[in-house]
Amino acid sequence: MLIDELQGKALNDFIQGILSLQTKEECLAFFDDLCTVNEIKTMVQRFQVANMLYNNHTYSEIEDVAIASSATISRVKRSLNHGNHSYKVIFERMNKNQSTKDQED
Repeated sequence: MLIDELQGKALNDFIQGILSLQTKEECLAFFDDLCTVNEIKTMVQRFQVANMLYNNHTYSEIEDVAIASSATISRVKRSLNHGNHSYKVIFERMNKNQSTKDQED
């Protein structure tokens, strides 16, 4: 696992910093300060691809909607299926939060 190579105080501090953010606006401001526009676009695209794969969209649909190459889709699919299962955790929590919000409305 690639992240094993990065373990240490600096990574722990970085993760703790991210976990301290409390609002969408704080997250947006932090990533705007941290990353270039292209880095953010790349992360957003990979997240969108993962979400579409998770929801059983075809490569063709993903290529059209996310404007992603088949190589990017394959790379994300490998992470989705054989990675740390973090995408699954996030998507399940997002779906649960959306269901709760829908019930409140």
